[in-house]
Amino acid sequence: MEALTVSELTRGIKSLLEENLGRVILQGEISNLARPNSGHLYFNVKDDRAQIAGVMFRTVAQRNRFNLENGLEVLLHGRVTVYEPRGAYQLIVEKAEPLGSGALQLAFEQMKARLSAEGLFDTQHKQTLPFLPRAIGVITSPTGAAVQDILNILERRFPSIPVLINPVLVQGDSAAGAIAAAIQYFQGVDDIDLLIVGRGGGSIEDLWAFNEEVVARAIFASRIPVISAVGHETDFTIADFVADLRAPTPSAAAELAVPLLSDLRERVLGTREKLISIVQQRFQSDQETLGHFQKRLRSPEWTIHHHMQRVDELNGRLTHLIGNRLQLDVNRQQGLYQLLLHHSPRTLIESSQHRIREQVQQMGYQIDLKLEKNRNRLQKLTHILNTASPLSIMNRGYAIVKGPENQPVTSVKSIKPNSRFSVQVSDGSIQARVEKITPRLHGSEPKPEP
Repeated sequence: MEALTVSELTRGIKSLLEENLGRVILQGEISNLARPNSGHLYFNVKDDRAQIAGVMFRTVAQRNRFNLENGLEVLLHGRVTVYEPRGAYQLIVEKAEPLGSGALQLAFEQMKARLSAEGLFDTQHKQTLPFLPRAIGVITSPTGAAVQDILNILERRFPSIPVLINPVLVQGDSAAGAIAAAIQYFQGVDDIDLLIVGRGGGSIEDLWAFNEEVVARAIFASRIPVISAVGHETDFTIADFVADLRAPTPSAAAELAVPLLSDLRERVLGTREKLISIVQQRFQSDQETLGHFQKRLRSPEWTIHHHMQRVDELNGRLTHLIGNRLQLDVNRQQGLYQLLLHHSPRTLIESSQHRIREQVQQMGYQIDLKLEKNRNRLQKLTHILNTASPLSIMNRGYAIVKGPENQPVTSVKSIKPNSRFSVQVSDGSIQARVEKITPRLHGSEPKPEP
């Protein structure tokens, strides 16, 4: 038998598996799920006794209605093959279905949990609907019953409000993108104060476009308040949770969008009558108050005469007070003038100048005495200094003896026989050599050295 290479054996096994098994439907539990940046999904499918590797490529994963999770029981449609680099057989998944609940219901619950965790459903982000919008934008199918219901009810409740319809697909693979684009379009339209997004009833598959993430995020990002009106009262979509207000049906959305014109007219008429009654009552009350004050009000002429007399009296008192005040000011000014003359600075200046001249003379005299005293003291110190000067001592016959290194000789011990020394006298120095050293004993005459 001819030997096979590993590649040839692996390739043969791959052909046998693919030709004999073909496509299979596999039931099992997802485990060891991995999501690399490539977008492909790698995992194991296991039961209580065995497991097999599985892979779901990115294009299939993007079409899948729900997300694979560890521990999820699934039915996997695919084909068995061999990954030759590792020699391992695996299942390439082409379709996945959850067990226990439908794929769409599972995808709905997963999407709802994820967006709720991000805060897209929080009430703090909900916008208040305008009481009376200037114009309303409607995003729905142009051929369905929902658009007719909305238009009929808006016309009945408030016919003068403009309605702009943006027709879109509400079912199918491209519906979600069209709905999101329509919401974004209305953000740039003037006077649109409210959006109604919805469609009539149907199965979960029919309503699925309103469960797509792109629609949810478009509603959340809208600066215009959004009413979600999808399906019947029992139908709930992701759009209902994100919208600023959920209406159970498209007809109910129109009811919530605008007030009833007849009700507004009745309220305006009622308010008008109430205001007229208030004004009339206020006018009657003011008339009664005016009559009361007219009775209490005295004649203006009497009041004027009284005040004229009072003005004359106050004028006389003011004239008298001003005259007294002027006289007091004149007397005070004269007193201050006399006091100023008495305390004139000229006298003080002349006295200070005389005192300064005396002090200058006295200071000059003291300085002369001090200089004379210091001059005499300097002469005495100079005489003492000259007396103690070595030059003066030398003039009397004394001399300074310095050794070989020019140091003063103060003892016979600081010089040796035959060493040179100098004798400095008052008018010069004498160079000599030591012939003999005779030390002197304490208390006796010097004894010459042998």
